[in-house]
Amino acid sequence: MASIALTAPKPRGLFSQPLVRDEWIKLANWLLVWVVIANAGFALMWFIGAPPRKPEILAIGVIGLIVRNQPRWLQFAAFVAATAYSVLGYVAGMFNLAIVSVLHSLKFFMELNPAQSIEYTIAATGLAFLIGLGFLCLRRPQGFTDLRMMVLAIVAVMSFAQLDKWMAWGMGGHYNRTAAEGAPFTSAVNQTGFGTVAGASPRNLMIVMVESMGLPVANAEMERLMFARYRQADVTSRFELMSGTSLYYNSTTTGEIRELCGRWGDYHDLLEQKDDGCLPARLRREGFETSAYHTFAGEFFDRTIWYPHIGFDNRIFAGKLLTSGLSECGGVFPGACDREMPRLLAARLKAAERPQFVYWLTVNSHLPVPPGENLDVENCARISPKLAAEYPMICRQFAIWHDIDTALAREIIAPDFPPTDILIVGDHMPPYFDRHLRSQFAHDRVPWLLLRWKGGERAPGQPAVAARSPAASAKG
Repeated sequence: MASIALTAPKPRGLFSQPLVRDEWIKLANWLLVWVVIANAGFALMWFIGAPPRKPEILAIGVIGLIVRNQPRWLQFAAFVAATAYSVLGYVAGMFNLAIVSVLHSLKFFMELNPAQSIEYTIAATGLAFLIGLGFLCLRRPQGFTDLRMMVLAIVAVMSFAQLDKWMAWGMGGHYNRTAAEGAPFTSAVNQTGFGTVAGASPRNLMIVMVESMGLPVANAEMERLMFARYRQADVTSRFELMSGTSLYYNSTTTGEIRELCGRWGDYHDLLEQKDDGCLPARLRREGFETSAYHTFAGEFFDRTIWYPHIGFDNRIFAGKLLTSGLSECGGVFPGACDREMPRLLAARLKAAERPQFVYWLTVNSHLPVPPGENLDVENCARISPKLAAEYPMICRQFAIWHDIDTALAREIIAPDFPPTDILIVGDHMPPYFDRHLRSQFAHDRVPWLLLRWKGGERAPGQPAVAARSPAASAKG
């Protein structure tokens, strides 16, 4: 009887083997946690406005793949860590901060009052809900081992990251603004020559940096309101006006370095070393008394440390301002009321026995601007009925700026106000969450206004010498 040779069946290739149903279930559980739940809260902001999150989405996916076969407690710890990283990245992108700056500012969180913002309250509640939901869903098995499931997971994560990028299309320039190496430098100070001829100037000098004061674009009403009080005859009879725009990058502290130290950068390198090239230090060498005022806590972003390192003799923050009689204004960043500061600054200039350089950083217009809290913004229709109807939050911010301008103008037109050049400049655009509100302002520029004293009267202690004109014209 002839024997019949039986040939063994050829082994199936990886992609021809049947998929086990259990692997599909595990992949679905994994996608629910690490793609859907981990990103759901941020994805909801697509319809309002949000910075692109491609790096965060990819990082969350990688973390999820690494821990998918680990114990549940480790998976949850990784999920919480990934969520925290996402929140930090979102905040950094929204407010044009480096993540290291966000981390550094966490130690000052107790100085803030986020409960005053309904937006922050809703966000915190939603975040807590998603973390709890993630904890529950992590109880389901998700440790797939099939290589094909791995490929599908990677494709899903990359596709979601690309979708996020597409949803943020056209708004990328509004977020994560960081000066690249060799970026052309510009500032209000160097465009006007402010302070560069101080030794020959018979006047005091003042810089007012206004929190979140951006440059309106294609909005005639906002353009009309910006600096409107200073264009009135009682101010222009005393001051020559020069206006323009300047590039900005990052957040407030970078704006301060821009105007006070004449370079792109942040304050971190000033925590342990001095910069004698900064404007306050130069003016101090020329005989000016230099003073910095901020209506918020000086410990925030370490201003108590680095302000002396750039040449400020005196540093006055919210605590001292409140004990000296200024009212308290609330909000997320509670501090002294900016609208009361011009009276205090004018009194200092009038009592001075030598030339003064005064720098004032405001805080009340930091977003979000809530109604109430002694900010006097509830009836912002007094500023503009049009803004009150169309952009109520922008209207509240303009109401704060209007009150600052009104108070400052009242002081500088007084008969006994001493000769002083005043530069008013924004730090960065207002970082609104809403895309429509955010797009009402230029994404890369801030406005400035120089009020240059007319005449040659001397400030206290200054020799009678002729004033020279600014070193540069006002071009934005």
